[in-house]
Amino acid sequence: MPAVKDRGIRKFLAVLAGLAVIYFGTTGRSPEEGRGISGGLVVLALLASLLVWYLTRPGGDAAK
Repeated sequence: MPAVKDRGIRKFLAVLAGLAVIYFGTTGRSPEEGRGISGGLVVLALLASLLVWYLTRPGGDAAK
């Protein structure tokens, strides 16, 4: 992925990645498990956001 120079776009993509993980993590549950957000799902969303933030940094070569 090419480096994204605008910090606002980086924030948007990172938040979007975290929200996508939470959305797909909660919609895939069965009704017996409940509809709440577990702690593990929050950690996974945070890791996804940090990964997107890292991969879109402007000065680095993440592909190396």
